[in-house]
Amino acid sequence: MRALWSVLLSAVSLFAAGELSNRRAPGFSLPDLNLKQHDTQDYRGKILIVEIMQTTCPHCAAFSAILEEAVAKYGGRVAVLSLVLPPDNQDTVRRYIAKNKITVPILFDSGQAAASYLKAGPQSGAISVPHVFLIDPQGMIRNDYAYSPLSKDIFEGRGLFAELDRMLAAAKSK
Repeated sequence: MRALWSVLLSAVSLFAAGELSNRRAPGFSLPDLNLKQHDTQDYRGKILIVEIMQTTCPHCAAFSAILEEAVAKYGGRVAVLSLVLPPDNQDTVRRYIAKNKITVPILFDSGQAAASYLKAGPQSGAISVPHVFLIDPQGMIRNDYAYSPLSKDIFEGRGLFAELDRMLAAAKSK
């Protein structure tokens, strides 16, 4: 019964996460570890992956490897911005980058950018990580996934690549 309940909750969270798609991606400009600002407007014309993560999250570490592979595979057609929230800081991010050999920008968010993507409010203040948003070249969120048993293939398998291939094919046909 407990397993069934867990699957049902995951399905509800996956369905609810889908409500965050098919809208204009909120803009932001946030600093990385070297205080370089990264603005979402600078990535227009590419598929932008915005990930909300935590350096202590084991699923985030697995997903970081997949994101690095995606950047290598798709070259300049796909960009990645990872957002961390407090209590992560420069020291935790520096260690995470070194341990996981990260090259994609990890940006420091006070919570405002993540809240705008997740449509967080008084009723839905919790932020689960990892959470990923797939944004098309025109700046529209086309899909988003919160980590769950139903979305595990996105975060730990080959599912992200299938989504990116689909988005690139759609962009090419326009």
